[in-house]
Amino acid sequence: MARGDKARGRKRRSGISRLLVWILTIVVVLLLLPYLLVLAYLPASVHPVSTLMLAERLAGRTYERRWVEFEAIAPVAVQSVLMSEDGRYCAHNGIDWPALNLVLDEALEGEATRGASTIPMQTVKNLFLTSHRSVIRKALEIPLALFADAVWSKKRMMELYLNSAEWAPGVFGIEMAAESYFGVSAGQLSRQQAALLAVTLPNPHRRNPASPSSGLRRLAQTIETRARQSGAYIKCLYD
Repeated sequence: MARGDKARGRKRRSGISRLLVWILTIVVVLLLLPYLLVLAYLPASVHPVSTLMLAERLAGRTYERRWVEFEAIAPVAVQSVLMSEDGRYCAHNGIDWPALNLVLDEALEGEATRGASTIPMQTVKNLFLTSHRSVIRKALEIPLALFADAVWSKKRMMELYLNSAEWAPGVFGIEMAAESYFGVSAGQLSRQQAALLAVTLPNPHRRNPASPSSGLRRLAQTIETRARQSGAYIKCLYD
């Protein structure tokens, strides 16, 4: 091989190596960024936006969200969302391991699985990840939820969740949801309204709490009953 060919070969390999280093660096930064943002979102004065809100802006669409402090949210709303989405919220460290293990067992046995996402898992998904279900997203979601639960207080976590959740296309946060559906603030929600909003969360694009189907109304009644009996289940939020 001519000397010039060898030099070009070394230069090409060097260029490929630099490219791989840059790619690896970018991947590491992207993986670490959410953990740094968890720390940045610790102060109550920080009002972060979700990845879905960013996606709306990038697509040239607008969204509605008005931040509301945890103390300004009606307790019945917090009770309803907790009992609907994550009844063991005050007891786990970000992951409901018994529920997750049951889902994994069902999947291995070929059975239809149910959701096992906790409020911490849903919060980090809303703030840092995509809404598309995948094994990769779940692998990123679990350690992030554990870290966020260790850094944020339970009250701060719930505040972030209630202000980042999507309640209708382009409608984010419980304050805007309460105003859009019932014409009241999040602090004025009745027990029935709060339960209807809570059961809308799993499918906000198809469920309408202001005009619920009979099935959605029955589900809301169940959550309303559980919220009345929440007691110790919400102790970590109101101590």
